[in-house]
Amino acid sequence: MNAEYLQWIELDRAALSHNLKQFRALVGPKRKVLAMVKANAYGHGMSQVADLALAEGADWLGVHSLEEGVSLSDQGIRTPILISGYVALSDLEEAVVHGLRLTVYNPEAIERLGRLCQDRRLQAYVHIKLETGTNRQGVDPGKLGAMIEQLRLYPGIVLEGISSHFADIEDTTDHSYARRQLESFNRSLAELEKKGLRIPLRHMSCTAAAILFPETHFDMLRVGIGLYWLWPSKETYVSSLQQDRDPLELHPVLAWKARIAQVKSIPKGAFVGYGRSFRATRATRLAVIPIGYSDGYPRHLSNIAHVLIEGQRAPLRGRVAMNFITADITDIPAAGLEDPVVLIGRSQADQVSADMLAAWAGTINYEIVARLSPNIPRIVKESKAED
Repeated sequence: MNAEYLQWIELDRAALSHNLKQFRALVGPKRKVLAMVKANAYGHGMSQVADLALAEGADWLGVHSLEEGVSLSDQGIRTPILISGYVALSDLEEAVVHGLRLTVYNPEAIERLGRLCQDRRLQAYVHIKLETGTNRQGVDPGKLGAMIEQLRLYPGIVLEGISSHFADIEDTTDHSYARRQLESFNRSLAELEKKGLRIPLRHMSCTAAAILFPETHFDMLRVGIGLYWLWPSKETYVSSLQQDRDPLELHPVLAWKARIAQVKSIPKGAFVGYGRSFRATRATRLAVIPIGYSDGYPRHLSNIAHVLIEGQRAPLRGRVAMNFITADITDIPAAGLEDPVVLIGRSQADQVSADMLAAWAGTINYEIVARLSPNIPRIVKESKAED
């Protein structure tokens, strides 16, 4: 399979469909589900995942940047696309022309949008980002009223949504801070409703919030890391158990594979790789695999991780280089030139997961997958799901 590639990423359509259905079941048919495809769909491939997610029932797509949104628009996608990150004032016109939804929290952006809509007879759809305690993007609740009044000056701007984001819902089993953020969000919504304003799309729920707190579902759910099978954290999983919730049964969407580029034998005492960080304690058979940190395989995995070949674990020997890793296949005699190597995924009864790589590298699963090079070919598998 895929003999023309020295490395490739497989995307399991059935798994993505299954995961999306799990979140749809959480929130029901009336709420909208936004599939977050920022950062190249968490490394999975934005173009491919966007098409799959929409085909499998997602209502909206979420991106971080203007460039990502324009790319999807140019792909022919007409489903609403929300840009969650900052768009420069000079780029707002391009966003509006492409029909992209904008996250706003600066009065300067609203003024520029308002004048743009007046001058060009355009309509801009915006979502206010409310600051509730993360202290990144967002308008302070005390300034929300002024921002609403500013928006009313410009008929061409449609206030479509209001959102916020949790700061500490994944890294702890104590969710008191998250609850304070939710209370802050709810207070602001109540103030708006007192003034007769109910914004159509209220959304605060990320993957962890969706799983743990139904009261955060509001009108739209933003599904990020969970769409791809990855749990936001161990704490999220433990918290779901503590709440007597059945943890979601999520299926892995991504597998990362490569091929053996060379098989070589070295004697006892020979060194492997840069810095001579590994020295063979026996006559050793090595597989040279043409991937490295330039492809997103962390250098921290040097002499720590293993890959799967013929269903068996092959430990890394020597440093992860820019373009190569080397694995010990002394105990895998069947392994040969151009045989497949599983870097992330399953081989027979064994598995290497992004969570495992993250633990070995001292990071989080988000970083492992998000750093996968966009130059690696993505191939969609059309197998059937088991719901």
